[in-house]
Amino acid sequence: MRKRLFLLAAVSLIYFSPSMRAQGPAPKNVKGESNQTLIARDMNPQPVKPVTEDPKYSIGAEDVLAIDVWKEPEVSRTVPVRMDGKISLPLVNDLQAAGLTPTQLSSEIAERLRAVLVNPQVTVIVTQMNSQRFYIVGQVTRGGSFPLEPNMTAVQALSNAGGFTMFANLKKIYVLRSQNGLDQKLPVNYKEVISGRKPIGDIRLKAGDTIVVP
Repeated sequence: MRKRLFLLAAVSLIYFSPSMRAQGPAPKNVKGESNQTLIARDMNPQPVKPVTEDPKYSIGAEDVLAIDVWKEPEVSRTVPVRMDGKISLPLVNDLQAAGLTPTQLSSEIAERLRAVLVNPQVTVIVTQMNSQRFYIVGQVTRGGSFPLEPNMTAVQALSNAGGFTMFANLKKIYVLRSQNGLDQKLPVNYKEVISGRKPIGDIRLKAGDTIVVP
């Protein structure tokens, strides 16, 4: 009897010992990811994708910028451009962003940071082009102002309007554009474009364009 009790006690000590528990599976979070996986993911964040590759793109109010200062996570962050055209960053405070290209803004931020950091390396990426907008008016379900996406055409843009009214003339849609002080009226035959008979009749939009559905 004593031998049996001794064996049970020994097994219990082995089973519940810290060394044996450490050999069990790594703890996981609610998504089933181990702590090692979470640490590796945090050390290797997903790269931010720019919404425009145009080096001459002029940043505007309401755009959203991802600002990365190499090895300075306290300064790096995603910020919106305020209506006054400025952004706010730690160590930099308010800084004019509207009217600058991402490269110009990178240089300006780096110049400001040199007062407190050694050789700062700054990257600015435009993640949302909210300053670039177009407008839809006329015989549509939902007109108004909409963000302009890269390479968006008039026909693609009309998908934002929620459909046409029963009075809409889809053959007489046009785009109003003001360029270099001149107003242009560019026709878009919606029916021919979507039918494939005249795909070249579509128009690539520019910021400030107004699509009119008569």
